[in-house]
Amino acid sequence: MKIKDRLEFNNKLKPVCLKPENFVRDAINIMSEKNIGSIMIANEDNTIAGIITERDLLKKVLFKKMNPDKTRLSEVMTTDLKVAKENDDLLDWLRIMSNERFRHVPVVDKDQKIIGIMSQGDFVSYTWPELLSRMKENVKATFDSGYQIVFIVFAMLAYALIVSWIL
Repeated sequence: MKIKDRLEFNNKLKPVCLKPENFVRDAINIMSEKNIGSIMIANEDNTIAGIITERDLLKKVLFKKMNPDKTRLSEVMTTDLKVAKENDDLLDWLRIMSNERFRHVPVVDKDQKIIGIMSQGDFVSYTWPELLSRMKENVKATFDSGYQIVFIVFAMLAYALIVSWIL
């Protein structure tokens, strides 16, 4: 499935964007008010300059005791970004994000202009129905293949051991 085919991509509001010269306090206020985990940092032409995430705030601002009212986003934003295109495969990005340990990927058009953002949670929600379906098939196959008798016998033995141990 392509990113653009995902319900979350089409129904999300446009990502919140600030400019590199904005202060960290601006990002904190917006992230708190909107309950979001990241803000895109955009250049004047709406191309991506960076991203500021909760992790950036923790590691680059709080840990270093920087003043959020005087620190510009350009000083602490992540600039080495991976960006997705709307025609990219969803599962490829889930794997990349999981392996490389980041939770937000900007989605850009052919001119590198920001058109959306997807979180790891958006991608994971796609895989849940498939995962549950596979688990159901595995459980059914296990019980259909005669393992239920083994399970019942094992449970009876465990019960007998517990009862004899208590008495």
